[in-house]
Amino acid sequence: MALTTPQQTIFDDPARFRVVAAGRRFGKTYLSMYEIARIARFPNKRIFYVAPTYRMGKQIIWEDLKQQLSDRKWVKRINESDLTITLVNNSRISVRSADNFDSMRGVSLDFIVLDECAFMDREVWTEVLRPTLSDRQGGALFITTPKGFNWVYDMWTYAKTAEYWSSFQYTTIQGGNVTPEEVESARHDLDLKTFQQEYEASFENAGHIIYHSFDIEHNVKSYTDDIPKILHLGCDFNINPVSGVIGVKNKTGMHIIDEIVISDSNTDELAQEVVRRYPGYTIVAYPDPAGAQRKTSAVGRTDHSILQQYGFEIKAHRRHTAVNDRINAVNKMYCDAAGERRLFIDPRCRKTIECVTKHQYKEGTRVPDKESGYDHQNDAVGYLIDYLYPIRRPHDQTENQPTIWGVY
Repeated sequence: MALTTPQQTIFDDPARFRVVAAGRRFGKTYLSMYEIARIARFPNKRIFYVAPTYRMGKQIIWEDLKQQLSDRKWVKRINESDLTITLVNNSRISVRSADNFDSMRGVSLDFIVLDECAFMDREVWTEVLRPTLSDRQGGALFITTPKGFNWVYDMWTYAKTAEYWSSFQYTTIQGGNVTPEEVESARHDLDLKTFQQEYEASFENAGHIIYHSFDIEHNVKSYTDDIPKILHLGCDFNINPVSGVIGVKNKTGMHIIDEIVISDSNTDELAQEVVRRYPGYTIVAYPDPAGAQRKTSAVGRTDHSILQQYGFEIKAHRRHTAVNDRINAVNKMYCDAAGERRLFIDPRCRKTIECVTKHQYKEGTRVPDKESGYDHQNDAVGYLIDYLYPIRRPHDQTENQPTIWGVY
């Protein structure tokens, strides 16, 4: 199967080093196999395909690469433990991982594919892989979905003007493997910055703030309607503080109308406070899934069972959603890629507003800071939103797999 026009443009570029920012499902793996085959057809070549982790490398390309090369009778032997394929012309192709980059020192290479390199440390390239190309004057293809303005952005910018370098940027739509309808659906399922980064291959910088879609001017709004008889409680189980938010559903989403923050407390006191404030109301609780086993009160009473004893209906996933997915679900409710806001907070919820505006990732990571104390109210909101309005992952559409290597 032929390369798409964007893939062919990258493939035909003569630069020694090429940096490609591409949207999801662009066909990065397919293009990488073509690139590897082009070099490997010559005898005695040494090629690395490097992924961020061992598991990613094995899942993304290993099986397909073995199949394609075996079908064309290029394979001499396959080393499954080392993830290395030796061809009949004595060229060798190895799948390696950036999380064990010291193991790649000291080799001599003709070509490297760094797949999803934005999720690798800069040192993988500068200290380990770049020197492996020197004696053979080998080349490299950097191909990735962007991850903010990190070192790959610097390389992509540098490649625009540097000799022997080139850079490219293509969206998911331009890749031709995902329908416009699916991309448009994703636009409404993701927050704006995530959509731009993942589908439009845009270098986005949300800083260290976790809930970057939240805007005080637009997301803080007084609740003026009648309070319905069914209320929704998001809660995070902690001793200090026990945290909760009360929300009401509207036609498009959720309005947080009240908050509960009790220092040096427990789940019983949280439930008692909810009942005191809203007697006679039906309370649907969306707690931390771990509360089904976690006990913060008398022996034999879990956090979930305590809430049930107060008459609350429990709705919780059987296991935790990935933290990033929960954060993305909340961000897209604050403001999705189409500019629609569906999650609002009443101004009297001062602690919740403070937490959402100040909660940050740890420096240089995508790990939420748990030391600042700003996480508890956000987790309470997150459990509620993640259950009712989860991220709907776009259907994976299998990237076209090559049926022939073509003529080089």
